[in-house]
Amino acid sequence: MASIDRIRNVVLVGHNGTGKTSLAEAMLYRAGVVARPGRVDQGTATLMRDEEKEWQQSLAMAVTTFDWNGHKVNLIDTPGYADFTGEALMGLAVADLAVFVIDGVAGVQSQDIALWRHADRMGLPRMIFVNKLDRDHSSFSRSLAQVREAFGSHADPVELPIGEESSFHGVADLLTDHALLYDSGKAESAPMPEDMIEAERAEHEHLMEEVLEMDDDLLEQYLEGVEPSAEQLERLLHDAMDAARVFPVLCGSATAPIGADYLADLICRVGPAPGDGPPASVYAGEGTVEVAPDPEGDPLAFVFKTTVDDFLGQISFFKVVSGTIHADDVLVNSRTANKERLHNIFNLVGADQKQVREVGAGDIAATTKLSDTNTGDTLAPAGTPVEFVAPKLPGAVYGVAIKAANRSDEDRMATTLRRLTLEDRTLHVSYDESIRQTVLQGGGETHIQVALARINRAGVEVETNDIRVPYRETLAGSCEVEGKYKKQSGGHGQFGIAQVRFEPMERDGGYEFESEITGGAIPRNLIPAVSAGIEEAMARGGKYGFPMVDVRAVCFDGKYHSVDSSEMSFKMAGSLALREAIEKVGVNVLEPVSEIWVHVPSDHQGAVLGDLNSRRAQVLGTDAGASHGLTTIHALVPTSEIMRYAINLRSMTSGTGSFETQHHSYQLLPAHLVDSLVTADAEG
Repeated sequence: MASIDRIRNVVLVGHNGTGKTSLAEAMLYRAGVVARPGRVDQGTATLMRDEEKEWQQSLAMAVTTFDWNGHKVNLIDTPGYADFTGEALMGLAVADLAVFVIDGVAGVQSQDIALWRHADRMGLPRMIFVNKLDRDHSSFSRSLAQVREAFGSHADPVELPIGEESSFHGVADLLTDHALLYDSGKAESAPMPEDMIEAERAEHEHLMEEVLEMDDDLLEQYLEGVEPSAEQLERLLHDAMDAARVFPVLCGSATAPIGADYLADLICRVGPAPGDGPPASVYAGEGTVEVAPDPEGDPLAFVFKTTVDDFLGQISFFKVVSGTIHADDVLVNSRTANKERLHNIFNLVGADQKQVREVGAGDIAATTKLSDTNTGDTLAPAGTPVEFVAPKLPGAVYGVAIKAANRSDEDRMATTLRRLTLEDRTLHVSYDESIRQTVLQGGGETHIQVALARINRAGVEVETNDIRVPYRETLAGSCEVEGKYKKQSGGHGQFGIAQVRFEPMERDGGYEFESEITGGAIPRNLIPAVSAGIEEAMARGGKYGFPMVDVRAVCFDGKYHSVDSSEMSFKMAGSLALREAIEKVGVNVLEPVSEIWVHVPSDHQGAVLGDLNSRRAQVLGTDAGASHGLTTIHALVPTSEIMRYAINLRSMTSGTGSFETQHHSYQLLPAHLVDSLVTADAEG
């Protein structure tokens, strides 16, 4: 079992295509785990699943482990596409260090900025690796300027590139004032190139001034002309990183590979161990408590990722928050209160399993065949009902309606969907009775396309449609009507007459029924049937076929027959009474309205506000700077206007905008939209 001070939990994050998976491959190669680094574009990367090889990009979190200079490094590779932000957030939640991988050609991109804000809110120590510096048109200086503009002035280089573009062949280490050259294929120490001495020295002094703020004594000595040693400089850098006050910037090329070994070195030398940061927060009873990663404490584990393997079944990745967990330990799922035995504990070293007997506080491992434990669950000792405070994951913002192309595949489709939602907590499946559709929702169009491709890979053919807008109808006025049901056949007939007074109610009033029957005009036991008939007719829909709501009905008179009257006849009378009321006073169509919070950089605020106004939105207010440099726009907007808003907003803000939404209320659909919008939707 690795000691807690020798563990490094590192998550690779950044925009799509920056080379995170390639960097993970390079680190595994330099650590001797793989004989050669795999390539994403060739589908040979160790950490890629089959569907990721087809898409040539990461679609889910991947976890691997390697040893480096006496340290155990748990490396978490995350997808960079905005649709899969939930995977990155879960990785950030269990890591002690985030390495932001920046494209040395494209520079800082939208998802880099979005994830930096999340890491900043968490107070997580961060490093920055500027990748692809061997590519044409790459520039470390340009990328560094963009990093400082986006992330702040405390992003400080700890190395400089030697050479540019195709001539890039090494790095200058600012901590030791030595060069690392890769001309032979691996790092070899060399004197600093003469043409770099002046630039390297200037950056070295700037780095020292930044980190010396962590130690008054060393700062005073420096002002007196005594520079800190390399060991002292590393300790200061470690402290500054822990406090999230300095963010070291490294450089390299993951595919060369150049700089991956230095990154691993620096992670182990100055990166935080699990015990260096603040304690974890867990729910206990009515509040939260802080739990330090103590190997001698009560065993507590947080399941942060679930995958389903065709051979191993369900695999649960967990971080030990406290205590030590042994193989065959029995813990209790805090959500379900069910016991779980951890039969088989292992690390993934590249693509291979390495069995372990115990896992200590702060470490990460995996287990199989937990019976009822999902991503986000906490495992704790019996009688200790605590839950790890998991990050809030993005809500679903885009979806489609799906159905099995063949009725014989309906059960297989349901099984496949359960598997997908088990693996991905940001993917949601529901059946909406009001629109009679099974709805698949996720983080965006690509997220849904990937999910549909996975369903297809499982051998299930599905059809997709737009999600119907759940309109409602209500009566346009009050009236008194008679519902008469009379049917005579060979035996007993059917007879029921109900006189009903209808009136519309205020929004969200639902349905109310009252009886004013006196003198036995309708037997008491048959009056509820009138109400049931009205309610069933409301569910079937009004003039346009949408469910009816906000109706009050008063049955004030009626007639019955001692032989031919029954519950069925008075249910039919109630239903016919509603039909008559619809014909007499007409209906109003109600549209669902969503409450929306849109988070955008200030330079996109005007465009987004104008777009919301074009969608008939009622803007309730704006809050500048409420979300780490973003402006939040709060509005009410018809749900029909934002069915594809995830795509529209991403295009409008170059990927920098995000939003959350929830149902707010139903409001009257403007008359001029009824025929053109509602009729078409009802027919569809």
